[in-house]
This record gives sequence, structure tokens and C-alpha cells, in this order.
Amino acid sequence: MKDDRRGNSFRSLSLAGGAVRRILEDIAQTHPVMKPIQKILLGIGAVTGLILLLPLFKSPEFRVERSRVIAASRDRIFPWFNDHRKFDEFNPWLKMDPGAKVDYTGPESGVGAVCSWDGKEVGAGSATIVESEPNQRVVLRMEWKRPIEGVSTVEYCFQPEGDGTRVTWSMYGENGYAGKLMSLFMNCDEMCGKEFDKGLASVDQLVTAPTQP
Repeated sequence: MKDDRRGNSFRSLSLAGGAVRRILEDIAQTHPVMKPIQKILLGIGAVTGLILLLPLFKSPEFRVERSRVIAASRDRIFPWFNDHRKFDEFNPWLKMDPGAKVDYTGPESGVGAVCSWDGKEVGAGSATIVESEPNQRVVLRMEWKRPIEGVSTVEYCFQPEGDGTRVTWSMYGENGYAGKLMSLFMNCDEMCGKEFDKGLASVDQLVTAPTQP
């Protein structure tokens, strides 16, 4: 099925490119002065066509993952990821767009809890907790509405390590054509991974902060 869609897209782009080339050739024959411009336009068209074709051969699968060892037990860390309101105390994207509108629906924590957002910087979307294993992992379904539509999975895992806990934050899924095209110009692992690291550092500070008397 994917091969059929790839083939149809390739044929559509080829037909469009051929039509544009014939139009430019007709103009050049009618107006000789247009020949140099025709070459420039054909060159631009060839480069543009190549860029539009590249996503068809790019794997749709993506995964971003970062981890950090926090000097605290799993039962102290888990609630910060199992409750959207607590998570948003260190959510790096909300820090980026403090004016974003955020709504919480469903249960306060655990499976079924939903957080929706709409902002100028972070776009619009929602996160729904679909799995919650106490002190072990939390899985969310992410639905992106703006700037591009898409669905991905976010997972938080908690493993004992030494006297602390290794917290792993990962996001994975499949990109559509628009996502694959954007990935040619933006490094998703670098962009999102940087924010994951910020979030893990912030929750580390919250969890390990001295308790006020």
C-alpha cells in the first residue's frame, strides 16, 4: 500500500514537472530572450522537484529519547509524570509559551487524564494518558493539530539505578509526508531532545529540593 502511494506521488510530480518544462520551452521558442531565464527556472524546478521527491524515500519512523538519573526513589518521581498538572510545573514547552491556553479533562491522574493546549509558540494538540503502571511507566497518546497534524506516542519509564532512578523520556511514531519533508530541514532528535533534557533537569530539581519545615 505504501509503495502504491509512493508510486502515485512520483507519477504526479513527474507529470507536473513535464508540463512546466513544456510551457517554458514554448515560451523560449516564442521569445528567444527568455532562453537564459528558462535555464534558470528549469534549474530551480529541478532542485525543487528533487526536494519534493526525497521524502517519498525517507523512512516514516522516528524516535527521540533522553534519560537522566535522579537521586530519588521511583515512588517520589512517578506522580510528576502521571498527573498533567504536576507535569506542567516543569513542562519545557509551556515555559516556552507561558501564554498558551491549557485545559485538563478526565480524571486528575492516570489513564484517561487529558491535557489540551493552544498557543502561538507551541501550536495546538492534546495528550492523553493511555497506560499507567505505578512507579514503572506512563504512556501517552499525543495528537497534534497545529502547526501540522499528526499522532505520536510519548513514554516515561522509571528504573532503579544505584541509589536513584533512571528516568527515560521517549517519543516515537511515524511521520506523514509533511513531517518527512520538514525533517529534511529540521533535526527532530536535536530539537525535541534538547527540550527533554531541560524537562528532566527541571523535574530533578523539584523532586530533590529540600523539604520545607
